[in-house]
Amino acid sequence: MCRVLVCVIVSTLALGGCATSSDKITASYVSPMQYENWNCRQLAEEAQRISHHAAAAAGAQDSQVTKDAVATTVGVIVFWPALFLIGGDKQTAAELARLKGEMDAIEQTSIRKRCGIQFQRPAATAQAASAQ
Repeated sequence: MCRVLVCVIVSTLALGGCATSSDKITASYVSPMQYENWNCRQLAEEAQRISHHAAAAAGAQDSQVTKDAVATTVGVIVFWPALFLIGGDKQTAAELARLKGEMDAIEQTSIRKRCGIQFQRPAATAQAASAQ
């Protein structure tokens, strides 16, 4: 009985702290009004800048997902105290959500101003957007 309880607790700790994959992080709301006075060139430059930062944040987030998966495997199979190393990375996830929100706000402003800027989305995100 005690052994089962320990397994349940360890499993809960392992699953509760894992980082979220970057493609599963949704955009935070960012008001497009902050870009209202920007011209199309400025919007394009800002979109490119944010895109680079978002790519770096997504890479860092996905790296944390891999680290958490390895720590979970090691913890469950070899050494259970390794499960305490699993913490996710809420700070990087929040930053990525904010950057995605900024890209959405720039895209909305670009569309309203008819800038013609092409925004590329990952396949899963593009399918979800077209379904709406």
